[in-house]
Amino acid sequence: MSGELATLVAEPWEDWALIDCGNGQKLERYGPFTVARPEPQAMWAPAREQWDPDATFVPGSDEEGGGRWVQHRPVPRQWELSRGPVRFNASLTPFRHLGFFPDMAPQWDWMRERAADSDILNLFGYTGVGTLLLSEAGARMVHVDASKKSVEQGKENSALSGLADRPIRWMVDDASKFTAREVRRGRRYDGILLDPPKFGRGPTGEVWRLEENLAPLLSDCRKLLDENSRFLVLTVYAVRMSALAIGELVRQVLGDLGGTVETGEMAVREEARGLLLPTAIFARWSRE
Repeated sequence: MSGELATLVAEPWEDWALIDCGNGQKLERYGPFTVARPEPQAMWAPAREQWDPDATFVPGSDEEGGGRWVQHRPVPRQWELSRGPVRFNASLTPFRHLGFFPDMAPQWDWMRERAADSDILNLFGYTGVGTLLLSEAGARMVHVDASKKSVEQGKENSALSGLADRPIRWMVDDASKFTAREVRRGRRYDGILLDPPKFGRGPTGEVWRLEENLAPLLSDCRKLLDENSRFLVLTVYAVRMSALAIGELVRQVLGDLGGTVETGEMAVREEARGLLLPTAIFARWSRE
């Protein structure tokens, strides 16, 4: 791995776009609805003087994600969107998200190219959009998330996409505990996707802290891969971490497998001016 950082850019598509951003806010389109949300990385001035979103997220004083949505026009409890062949529901969640992370699109596309006839583990899988895109591309999936509500949403999304009969194991479990059990069972995977939060709790109260728990989890993930495995993708949204740091972690843990490690930033392209809004950092290993 060199010291050069790559940039993966999520371009607008039919059902999603970053319309404008600036002054610590971003304006996005999710299908027929527009929303405004806080975005600390948008430190510049926006392109438009006035925004007219259907809903605005107003953050609270809670650093763990408190706040509320203010609807300027009625927005349904959920509505359908698509990414390629996969359909899923969006909604105004209490955590300012809308049920999926559009900046993951380049990672999804990259993994789909390597997903045919493979066994893939998706840890912290949320509502399953990535799981379904990989499943549709021919993968046998194990989807793990601590939130029962998110896993149920993933199952609903699989039905919307016509993929309910695909080989997908939907697991409500703590990612670290599940991975450790898979190691003890002697399981192996062709690919692993990790999209861990900065902080979280498992279904029985387990505490997840990124800085403390990421390295041990990645070490267990390595034990689930072998010389025939294809990839591991790690994305991190905690801005205090460096792309170079997680790249070095992945290189050291998976270095004996050979292959290559790529690391860098993830970003989304704004429609108004074409500028890039950074969203996360990533490191990924592949056999290529």
